[in-house]
Amino acid sequence: MRAITITEPGGPEVLQWVEVAEPEPGPDEVLINVAAAGLNRADLLQRQGLYPPPAGASEIPGLEVSGTVAAVGREVTGWQVGDRVCALLSGGGYAEKVVAPQGQLLRVPDTVDLVEAAGLPEVACTVWSNVFDVARLQPLEVLLIHGGGSGIGTFAIQLADAHGSRVLTTARSAKHNALRELGADLAIDYTAEDFVVATLAATAGRGADVILDIVGGPYLPRNVAALAPGGRLVVIGLQGGRRGELDLGMLLAKGASVAATALRSRSAEDKARIVAGVRAHVWPLVEARMVHPVIDIRIPMPDAATAHTRMADSDHLGKILLVT
Repeated sequence: MRAITITEPGGPEVLQWVEVAEPEPGPDEVLINVAAAGLNRADLLQRQGLYPPPAGASEIPGLEVSGTVAAVGREVTGWQVGDRVCALLSGGGYAEKVVAPQGQLLRVPDTVDLVEAAGLPEVACTVWSNVFDVARLQPLEVLLIHGGGSGIGTFAIQLADAHGSRVLTTARSAKHNALRELGADLAIDYTAEDFVVATLAATAGRGADVILDIVGGPYLPRNVAALAPGGRLVVIGLQGGRRGELDLGMLLAKGASVAATALRSRSAEDKARIVAGVRAHVWPLVEARMVHPVIDIRIPMPDAATAHTRMADSDHLGKILLVT
């Protein structure tokens, strides 16, 4: 089979479409004929040598795919050859075939295009586990999402809106109309506006109950300033840097909390728990098309370098997909 490999740490040009050995499913794994793979920021970091895969994971990049079941391990139950699936992975998705633990599979509803389903596992699992499991967002509460035009952002807007929460988001102004159509009540141009001022103004000075942050260090003090009493900040990315100043006095005065999580490094058991939560609480909304993957562009998998360049430019809206 063919797959994208990283010849050495570097720019998009180090991604090469080559022949590799076909993976074999273990006892509790499923072999998938890949229809498409979703692109994630973690893939760019891995290509640059900054985010190596966890121990035992494939060196081939790719953290989510969709496709059909090609074979099942001897301990697999509930899945059979030909099933339409999408899967959360620790690696290996940029390939014609990949194996995934059965606990990390989701059945693709008939209402969802099989290729587009590749844009669901990472965003659904990330948003569900952080916004709802960790931060416990409630209906009528205010959620501030940084990077609303990303795959995670576009999905989080829809899911929070369907949950009955009020949604604020930061994004470049060119993306604002699309984000409002997805359910955002307010879009803030982070290049021209202070999101703290905008958030406080939009909430009569109270602030956001939950903030989902992909920027990291530079936003830390400002995020705390934008939190409501009892607010919860969840950091899931470090696009702006690793270090920031935390005003513990302000955090104490607000009775607020800060959490930080990563999905890829979690255990198989924890990932299976998250996928089960998505299956129970998010998938009915996906099946009903109340939430859907927002697809920016489909690019042939051999042209993965083009996809990486587009993501690095940050002009995309939603998910970039690599199609086999």
